[in-house]
Amino acid sequence: MCGICGEVRFDGGSPSVSAISIMTDVLAPRGPDASGVVVRGNVGLGHRRLRILDLSDKSQQPMVDPDLGLSLVFNGCIYNFRELRAELEGEGYTFFSEGDTEVILKAWHAWGENCVSRFSGMFAFVLHERDSGRVILARDRFGIKPLYLSMAKKTMRFASSLPAIVKAGGIDTSIDVQALHNYMTFHAVVPPPRTILKGVRKLPPATIRIYERNGRFKDRRYFDPPYCRQAGDTQRVREDWQELLLDALRTAVKRRMIADVPVGVLLSGGVDSSLIVGLLAEAGQRDLMSFSVGFQEANGEKGDEFVYSDLIARQFGTDHHKIFVPSEALMEALPGTIAAMSEPMVSYDNVGFYLLSKEVSRHIKVVQSGQGADEIFGGYHWYPPLVNSNDVVSDYGKVFRDRSHAVLRTQLADSWIADEDASGTLLAEHLSRQGADTPVDQALRLDSNVMLVDDPVKRVDNMTMAWGLEARVPFLDHELVELAARIPPEEKLRNGGKGILKDVARKLVPSEVIDRKKGYFPVPQLKYIAGPYLEMIRDTLASQAARERGLFRDDYLERLFDQPSQHITPLRGSELWQVGLLEMWLQAQGV
Repeated sequence: MCGICGEVRFDGGSPSVSAISIMTDVLAPRGPDASGVVVRGNVGLGHRRLRILDLSDKSQQPMVDPDLGLSLVFNGCIYNFRELRAELEGEGYTFFSEGDTEVILKAWHAWGENCVSRFSGMFAFVLHERDSGRVILARDRFGIKPLYLSMAKKTMRFASSLPAIVKAGGIDTSIDVQALHNYMTFHAVVPPPRTILKGVRKLPPATIRIYERNGRFKDRRYFDPPYCRQAGDTQRVREDWQELLLDALRTAVKRRMIADVPVGVLLSGGVDSSLIVGLLAEAGQRDLMSFSVGFQEANGEKGDEFVYSDLIARQFGTDHHKIFVPSEALMEALPGTIAAMSEPMVSYDNVGFYLLSKEVSRHIKVVQSGQGADEIFGGYHWYPPLVNSNDVVSDYGKVFRDRSHAVLRTQLADSWIADEDASGTLLAEHLSRQGADTPVDQALRLDSNVMLVDDPVKRVDNMTMAWGLEARVPFLDHELVELAARIPPEEKLRNGGKGILKDVARKLVPSEVIDRKKGYFPVPQLKYIAGPYLEMIRDTLASQAARERGLFRDDYLERLFDQPSQHITPLRGSELWQVGLLEMWLQAQGV
């Protein structure tokens, strides 16, 4: 919906309007419709607006309520804001606007920290209390909306993207060694609070942070659903779960249609996005726009799934748009794609979402998208091997990690390798904590709360917002996820994964889409690197900046260049693309 940024001084000084202006300029693609900066005392807030709800200037940000003594910048959408507004009006609050931003202000004043638990939506916001001097930061349950932070010399800066903070200057841009370990282990995922740069951190999802006037702060995690069977769940039969799930899906999709502008769908042709289209059609949605993208094949691997997206478009009568990207257009789009990344992300479909979003943004401002279904409903191949695991930490690592710590020591230069297996420690901390009944439940909880946030969720946000397009993800509706967490793992793993979701989909979606082999967003040229793509990476890793940084061992790079198509990670990624993308991203940031 928007881009937010700001600066808070805890030393009695005044915020830098220049730094805030620089950050708002970097965030302009996220909010091309309006901008604003407000400075009050030691707090400066900046905002770029994408008009989705209440298209009038009354919902401009930063939003200030002088009667309540509150100022706010907010990115996202509160889907139940009208219900909350009615409740607040019943408590005596009056409103000057018609959107969701003002509801956050009033909700904070009425309910304090508990307001975030009442919000159904995606959000990152920063709120300043004039009278107490406190500054409150909050992020939605699954980190759908980003919030990056830096702290230097009693000055805190925040922004919706890491590059915005880097551009404002004055931070440590050296590589975080533990984050590098995560990047190389988890196919580019760096879990919060770290980022690849030492001087920039990110607020974890489902977290509310309160800064006092002196800079001290406390964090509270407000959402952590148990992955356990509740009383009565063991008596439910399959049809009971199907009925509960279908109702929850209907609610999730309906919620995400709230807007004062049209809402479309990113249609890959897979079961997830197809089900969204089917649910919208069932609800009576008309003139629905749908969008698909495809690429040239490479190494015998097909680069599109148009046969399935065409089938769904015909079945439900959508206004369908197909985008085919030839190889030369893919190459031209890579610099823009990399520049749009808040953090380096190796998934090939970054460029697909980037080009798709460019086209979609010419037609509409809001889309629904199918991200999250695999992590919530057990759609990936690494879940079945965990069913009978007696050591979930080790077994998860075997099927999920790109490489072991021992192998990584042969690939990273000595000065860049962590002494201990930092990524293994992180897995142990997350997988071993209480609140999950089985090894599969433990893995699903980790993926939905950590890996999902900094891979598909971040990817979609970055690439869509690069073109002022808002993506909404109904499979991450928090009530839907709470229900899914209770469903027994065996119901999810059936039928090649996502069994219970496929059961529901059969009520709406053609079987040809459901029963086919699982597909991905294919970009073969970046998996089987050759020709100009190979030369681009070779030039990047041979550059003076890369040589001076010296992240990787020379013999490792030589092996990759000798046989680039032979070095594929367990999750089907190119090792050469992984190391080359990191260096390209660092250089794009001027680091």
